[in-house]
Amino acid sequence: MIRQLVIASRNEKKLRELKRYLKGVKAKVSTLKDFEGAPEVVENGATFLKNAKKKALTVSRFTKGLVLADDSGLVVEALHGRPGVRSSRFTGPRKSDEANNLKLLKLLENVPLAKRQAKFVCAVAIADNGRIIKSIEEDCKGLIAFSPSGRYGFGYDPVFIIPKYNKTFGELGLKVKDKMSHRSKALKKAREFLKNYLNQVHARDIPCVNLVQKSSEPDTRYHSFMI
Repeated sequence: MIRQLVIASRNEKKLRELKRYLKGVKAKVSTLKDFEGAPEVVENGATFLKNAKKKALTVSRFTKGLVLADDSGLVVEALHGRPGVRSSRFTGPRKSDEANNLKLLKLLENVPLAKRQAKFVCAVAIADNGRIIKSIEEDCKGLIAFSPSGRYGFGYDPVFIIPKYNKTFGELGLKVKDKMSHRSKALKKAREFLKNYLNQVHARDIPCVNLVQKSSEPDTRYHSFMI
């Protein structure tokens, strides 16, 4: 039986990325939009992992099934870790990516490039039937640009420079981002875990088949082979 995997998010941009990374997982993938009355989870944890676990547990208890949740954001050294767990709400609960980027650049206005170190962090939690079964955390290190650049990605991608390429994620596009981003690294581990987990569950669900014929009459539908 194919299990349902619920992604605990309503963010369309994030959902597209998560679904792309989860290709190959033998599950029917759904989102919170598919569940009427699904709870809104307040992300008030002190860490990305606490928020991811809270979302996974809350939604898993609601759906009584398998749920994957993530929390991710940007950690900037010169800002003592901000915007951190408030990355998506840096300028307010319903503000745009552009507004968040502008605030970030304003705060770093007089900071030289050598001191603009930052990292993206992604925490993933997987729960089944109201119990956490796996948690993962990965990061991607870089620098904050002086101005946005590029048209790819979302969030802080246009201002996050990958030193190896001296370009932002916004300039590099999906091909590079899928190889080295914080979310790609975390979701690839989650994908492998889910493949193994679902295979084990599927194996337990397969009924034993009685191969002994009950009839004394030969069954001409089958042929015997001597090896």
